[in-house]
Amino acid sequence: MSNAKQTKRVTPGSRETLLHMLEILPDAVFVVDDTETIVYANASAQTLTGTTREEVCGTSLWCSAPHLVSPSLYQAVHKAKQTREPTEVAYVSPATNRWLHVSLSSTDEGLALFFQEQLEPLPLQHALSQDEHMYRDLLEGFSDGVMIVTPDGLVLDINQRPLADAHLRREEVVGTPVTDLPAWSSDPVVQEHLSAAIARASRGETVLFEAKIHPRPDLSLDILMTITSHRDASQQVEYLICAGRDITERKHAEEELRVLIDAIPQLVWMARPDGSRDYCNRRWCDYTDMTSEQYQGDGWLQAIHPDDQQRVLEVWQHSVQTGRPYETELRLRQGTTGAYRWFLVRAMQHKDDQGTTLKWFGTCTDIDDQKQAEQRLKASEENWRVLAETVPQLVWTTRPDGRVDYCNQRFCEYMHAAFEQLQGYGWRQFLHPEDVERVVALRHHTLETGEPFESEHRFRNGRTGAYHWFLARGMPVRNEAGQIVKWFGTCTDIDDQKRIEEALRQSQKRIRALIDSNIIGIVSVEGEEDVLVEANNAYLHMTGYTQEDVRSRTLNVERTTPSEQAHLFHHALQELAARGQHTPFETELVCKDGSRLPVLVGGVIFQECPRQIIGFVLDNSARKELEQRKDDFISMASHELRSPLTAMKLQTTLLHRQLAKQGIPASAPALSSMETQINKVSRLVEELLDVSKIQAGRLEYRQETVDLDALLWEIADTMQQTHPSYRILVHGAVRASLMADRDRLGQVFTNLLSNAVKYSPDAQTVEMDLSTSQETVTIRVHDHGLGIPREQREKIFDRFYRATGPSQKAIPGLGMGLYIVAEIVKHHGGTIMVESTVGKGSTFTVTIPRNRDS
Repeated sequence: MSNAKQTKRVTPGSRETLLHMLEILPDAVFVVDDTETIVYANASAQTLTGTTREEVCGTSLWCSAPHLVSPSLYQAVHKAKQTREPTEVAYVSPATNRWLHVSLSSTDEGLALFFQEQLEPLPLQHALSQDEHMYRDLLEGFSDGVMIVTPDGLVLDINQRPLADAHLRREEVVGTPVTDLPAWSSDPVVQEHLSAAIARASRGETVLFEAKIHPRPDLSLDILMTITSHRDASQQVEYLICAGRDITERKHAEEELRVLIDAIPQLVWMARPDGSRDYCNRRWCDYTDMTSEQYQGDGWLQAIHPDDQQRVLEVWQHSVQTGRPYETELRLRQGTTGAYRWFLVRAMQHKDDQGTTLKWFGTCTDIDDQKQAEQRLKASEENWRVLAETVPQLVWTTRPDGRVDYCNQRFCEYMHAAFEQLQGYGWRQFLHPEDVERVVALRHHTLETGEPFESEHRFRNGRTGAYHWFLARGMPVRNEAGQIVKWFGTCTDIDDQKRIEEALRQSQKRIRALIDSNIIGIVSVEGEEDVLVEANNAYLHMTGYTQEDVRSRTLNVERTTPSEQAHLFHHALQELAARGQHTPFETELVCKDGSRLPVLVGGVIFQECPRQIIGFVLDNSARKELEQRKDDFISMASHELRSPLTAMKLQTTLLHRQLAKQGIPASAPALSSMETQINKVSRLVEELLDVSKIQAGRLEYRQETVDLDALLWEIADTMQQTHPSYRILVHGAVRASLMADRDRLGQVFTNLLSNAVKYSPDAQTVEMDLSTSQETVTIRVHDHGLGIPREQREKIFDRFYRATGPSQKAIPGLGMGLYIVAEIVKHHGGTIMVESTVGKGSTFTVTIPRNRDS
């Protein structure tokens, strides 16, 4: 036997029986399908609704029986459809004010509803009675219009406020789509806005919006509509609660406010509680070139710079959600030009007495000039930071109270410390202990007075522990009100400078000691007229002038210099201008009594404008007197030796002839050697006489035509015969005749070839190169001998100077030959130079002009 439950078939006969039974029931019975459309209503249901079966069947339950509709019934139907289980609900009919007990059960057709009408609730439903009365009292107690609607927008319940405004009864409204009510259907735009809001609320959103409605033709209201959803136990939206607050008076006030706002020279706007814009003043529209329709909702974002839109929207939504004041900086496009300018945007909420947000009021302030200035300042600061990190100084900034708030990397590296160790007053730990008190006191003074800060002090190197001197400088930066907002400063390493200054002080002490020592005369000469402005006692003593003469500024170089020696001082001034100092030279000074004092003069230039020269004057009279005596002795000795030598040469010649006649040839070599020595002494005497004449300016010269090639070949042949162990080689030719003294030129090249042989003891060749140009002839004498050290080359043309060295000391001579050579070449307008390498030989180059004034 099967345990399966047997399904009873509904036959035509049983169906008629069932319908008959339903017709005679005292309860009103409705059967609705899944769309909540009535498919059956018994006689009691028709009596309860006051309609016929034809009028009620095929219509929505909520539209056909408005006096039965309530949120409680809607919830029960919603629950029964979901669970398919029997459900009961009891509530007060808003139309009859009688209790209705409804039983709901699932059927093959859909859902069966059994209505029982009672005057009072059953005892078990007393609690429900209290809740129902509370619900009705609460609904009617709202000053706002309140409607309970389905997620599809059908009205389930409504309080008296909107009914009174529209002059409607509840039965005319319940079960009707809220968008079809006269208040909303009179304006298609408002009707569409409400439909969109219901759709959003049906998805669980809370929607706020403002709308202008017309409950009846002679009444226009501005309302603030709030739509919230009610969810069942499974979190499904059961129905919506629509609350409309009359804000007509507020809107009138806002209109008046808008007229005022349109006159404000700022960009002003207002937004709804949900954040959508609903008003911008005329100035905003003129600037953006947008109409009221374009900026509505989120349309205002189109005027924002694309790079700012996302950020601005996020900040705005955050403020709307949290209720916090809105503030941001953004770029707005100027509608006619397309240019963007920076604006500061601020907005605040306007709330009612209950704290509900009614409006957002905002302004846009043009800050483009300020932003441009900030950007320039930022760029300047960035450039300054880059510069601060590249300059060799230690760079720092402080706050107005003197606390360090920035140090460049070089500062940190020198101190070998992190910035955190230096900020504030941390840098003081690196000051030299002896400098701390002075530096801190000076810094406090500059902070109080606002004067620039400057100090020299020592900082400890963090790595080595050594102290270096630094020059610290700081300047205050002030705002437009003159207040100090920052200090900028640098520390420059002046340790080397301090050492130099100390060395200079020591040098000045030594110079002062030299000046005061009366060993050397020192004068200071200034200006283009070279006036003596200072002189030490040594100078005054040797010249006879006084300090009064110096202070009178009547002494100058021209007055104290012999006119014939002015060219020496002129040359010295040119050398000073070129080199900063001049080569010391011998001259004379005109003393106060008119006498002349031989001196050695040197000088250095201290500054260019005005020109200041320091001159050093050494009394040269004793040396001059000694030289004069020496020259006089040489001249006298030369003359005195010349006569005995002449006699000796004559006697030697006679002796040679007598011995030859007597046939005694064996004595000839000794006699010949004697003649050679006499000739050497004669040449020395002749040279001494030439030197003496040169010193006295009495050396005589002849003017004659000289065939230079013939002269040079003649000298070379003579030297070759005199020194047969050497090869005298001549290269080239000059092919020129000169107006010169032939004997003196012969003396020059004889001397040069003789020196070349004498200073080349280990060589076998001496060379002479001849060349010519249109203006000059050049003769080079080159040997492969000992060579001359660099430091002695400029001195070998001095009188009685001989190069020193182990090899040169063994070579005889008095150091007169090259002196005489240089003087003869100079007299002929030529020059003589030497090039030499020690151990490799020397080359003497003589250059003589081909044509010169005699």
